[in-house]
Amino acid sequence: MAKANYDIGYGKPPESGKFKPGQSGNPKGRPKSAKNLKTELEEELLERISIKEQGKVLKVSKQRAMLKALTARAMQGDPRAATVIVNMVSRFLDVDVLSDEVEDLTEGDKAILERFEKKVLAKAGKKEKSNGK
Repeated sequence: MAKANYDIGYGKPPESGKFKPGQSGNPKGRPKSAKNLKTELEEELLERISIKEQGKVLKVSKQRAMLKALTARAMQGDPRAATVIVNMVSRFLDVDVLSDEVEDLTEGDKAILERFEKKVLAKAGKKEKSNGK
């Protein structure tokens, strides 16, 4: 029971309700807030995974693995993947990929690029015909 010389009332809690010296009023601390989508996406893309490339096992981020897969598909003639890669190069690397000026390429390099362009355009034309039926 309360001591006779201690008034209990507004702003004067009983001794049993007061915090003891060194005791926290919030022992669990502030709860962690939920992560937003951007944070979770960044964490997910930065996670490292193992991939096999040219017979070697490499540990790379998921983001890097996705870029490698996308680039490989583009090199195999996938027009959608090629478009995504070209857009990313022009957007993130400040390179004008649509420029007609091709310098520092050998005749062999130019021939390879021309064959690749024909192959991509041919595949795109086949897909348009099959979708138009």
